[in-house]
Amino acid sequence: MDYVILSMVMLAIGVYGLLTKRHLVKLFISIELIATGATLNFVMLGLNSLGISQAYLILAFSTDTAVSAVILALLVIVSKKYGTSDISKLVTREDMENVEETAEAEQ
Repeated sequence: MDYVILSMVMLAIGVYGLLTKRHLVKLFISIELIATGATLNFVMLGLNSLGISQAYLILAFSTDTAVSAVILALLVIVSKKYGTSDISKLVTREDMENVEETAEAEQ
């Protein structure tokens, strides 16, 4: 039963990180904590049927790795394009670009 507590703690830490952090890499780590906690919970609950548990573990790790690679690639692209990894700065830049585009369209 300790694994359920561990997975819930990992889930809670991940949700806390999603709600409080502004840096993209920290948000990525929070998402990974949530995914790992959910994977741990599902795998440990499926221990009665060992084949299903192992199949789910392989599927979960492979999809999580693929998603992580895509997210990290997007983080690198955003950091290079905008020069920052802070979400509040990215949002204000995006809003300012939209305001400038609408002002140009009105003229």
